[in-house]
Amino acid sequence: MSPAHVLVPSPIGDLTVVAHEGAITHVLMDAAKYRPDAPDVFGDVGDRADEPFASAARQLDAYFAGALTVFDLPLAPRGDDFHQRVWALLREIPYGETRSYGQLAVALGDRNYAQAVGTANGRNPIAVIVPCHRVIGSDGSLVGYAGGLDRKRFLLALEEPSADDSGRLF
Repeated sequence: MSPAHVLVPSPIGDLTVVAHEGAITHVLMDAAKYRPDAPDVFGDVGDRADEPFASAARQLDAYFAGALTVFDLPLAPRGDDFHQRVWALLREIPYGETRSYGQLAVALGDRNYAQAVGTANGRNPIAVIVPCHRVIGSDGSLVGYAGGLDRKRFLLALEEPSADDSGRLF
């Protein structure tokens, strides 16, 4: 079975969802730093096909509408063992929360991995669904995002709980 893709419109621009053998291998933003035109990174995105992606499109729509906090899709990101470990940790960051690169490095067993965590985070092939946007600097600043900091701000604001839900007064 060869890979296939679909374009899913979103508030942060079109997302290219790529799947191979029934699992999502990529969700790419239109302005992402790493694009499928680099075959050594992404391989073939295949032909355009809408039907196999109905669930992914529905879930992305629900996420952007604020109605979905956890994705339930088969994922198959391609990367080495370290990248896979980082991307697994990203999937554990709850909706509406953030982690620093240093926190992820400590979770991997060595605070000195922070820069390597940043590199793996930046090469996350499944944007939004594998929430690399939830990773921030140790001082709380928004640093680095392959899709651009404006998109990162948008995604974090989308996930921010309302004042009522968070107990804030305003």
